[in-house]
Amino acid sequence: MLSFVSSNIYFFKKHAIKIAFILIAILFSYLAYHLYMAPVEGLQNKFVYLLKSKGYIILFAWSILEGELGLIMAGLLCYTRDMEVWLAIFIAGLGAFVGDQIYFYVGRYNKTYVYTTFKGHRRKFALAHLMLKKYGWIIIFAQRYMYGMRAIIPISIGLTKYDAKKFALINLISAWSWASVTIIPVWYFGEEILSVLELIKSNFYYVPVAIFVVVAIFVAYYYTQQKKTKSI
Repeated sequence: MLSFVSSNIYFFKKHAIKIAFILIAILFSYLAYHLYMAPVEGLQNKFVYLLKSKGYIILFAWSILEGELGLIMAGLLCYTRDMEVWLAIFIAGLGAFVGDQIYFYVGRYNKTYVYTTFKGHRRKFALAHLMLKKYGWIIIFAQRYMYGMRAIIPISIGLTKYDAKKFALINLISAWSWASVTIIPVWYFGEEILSVLELIKSNFYYVPVAIFVVVAIFVAYYYTQQKKTKSI
């Protein structure tokens, strides 16, 4: 019995990325079906209905993919009382934890796949290894806030001999902290955020300019990080 369980656990770890892809595909197909079948008219109303009726499922799936936008959505739904704030934090953190565990086991049990698929990111992997040696467990906790390194760091740690149980524990605490620091402020300032969104909606012609500025900032930040990586 014990050997059967162990072999199944090993199978899951080795094929984590394939299993995750299948499960996520099923999950999004489920959400797409319920979006299509929503008993309201208009695409916008259908999306709102889906968010309110399947919000926790969407939040879990979104968090696996590491999206702050999902946390903002959850915070606003908590403000409108369509979600419970502590349950939203728990589910978002759990989704983020699952996502990083998948990345970790991709590195641990699929080294050939990683070296083939991510061969254009060797400098990032080198940087991740250097940061792990220098900062230790702190880098596991902080990687969610590092643009361009979120997937690279757990994969690169999986490539090392870092203890899997220790990684999982730090990853879980980090995931719930990450969910908390976004959902709670959005929930608390929900009225102000909805007022800003209403202002944007009534002055929609300014939105393209704002998007251009934000994209320009992100692009500038990305190239700055790339230069730092190349200098190592």
